Amino acid sequence: MRMDSPILSVIIPTHKRPQILRRTLEYIERQTIVDQIEVIVVNDESEKLKVKSEKFGLRILNVPPCHQGVARNRGVEGAKGKYVLFIGDDIFLAPDACARHIQAHSPPLPVGEGLGVRASRAVLGFTTWDPAVGITPVMEWLEFSGWQFGYPMIAPYAHQTIPSSIQHRFTYTSHISLPTEIAKKFPFREDVTLYGWEDIEWGWRLKNAGVKLFYQPDARALHHHHMTLEDSLKRMETLGRSAVMIEKIALGLDVVPKGFKKLKYQIASLLPGMRGMHSKAYMQGIGKF
Repeated sequence: MRMDSPILSVIIPTHKRPQILRRTLEYIERQTIVDQIEVIVVNDESEKLKVKSEKFGLRILNVPPCHQGVARNRGVEGAKGKYVLFIGDDIFLAPDACARHIQAHSPPLPVGEGLGVRASRAVLGFTTWDPAVGITPVMEWLEFSGWQFGYPMIAPYAHQTIPSSIQHRFTYTSHISLPTEIAKKFPFREDVTLYGWEDIEWGWRLKNAGVKLFYQPDARALHHHHMTLEDSLKRMETLGRSAVMIEKIALGLDVVPKGFKKLKYQIASLLPGMRGMHSKAYMQGIGKF
């Protein structure tokens, strides 16, 4: 039985992937708290969607072609749940993932912390590659290095608050929840046009406002996406270009390597192997902006 007032609004931006989206929705149908969930799919009108569910409230918002941050904002605007969970349209949630997110938001943080509201924390779930897609060497490297998933770096903070000095680096919008009230106060920037750093910039603003980031590794998900070396290098070049752009519009955010850090990237670019190829692509992207 679906609730008129869901506790959780799952927001999913999508673009021309109806088949994988249907599978993502099937995983949500298996959630242990499915009767407390609504799902808002934000479709960029590139394709008419024909998806439905009898197990949870499903709304499809058709919006003009836009960046994912804009799509998430439109979803938050219509969210009815106390909390919102952002995932991608290729994220397969474990059956208890949504319940784990809700549990991690309770008890709320004391009044006076962060924004002065009772629930001033975001909750990061754990995501890894879906073995079903065929995990390539570059996918393994991306996970280990932190350029796709940086979970090995925050393993010591499992079931804890991630230190504020680094938390914005892990506000992965492929699998993160927070109170709807806070999501509405801190929308994603809508002047970002390149993929790559919009979630980091969003997390940076959350951190500066005092919102904590709690890591709940028991909220698990699989990323059903295959990536080749060519795909990864193209992505790294885009990340370099977008790093320059985000620094220009988000004053104070430091993501472009400078000084000794820049020199390290330049040296790494000369090395063979995954690190060398990716460092080179990243620096090329920075140079093209």
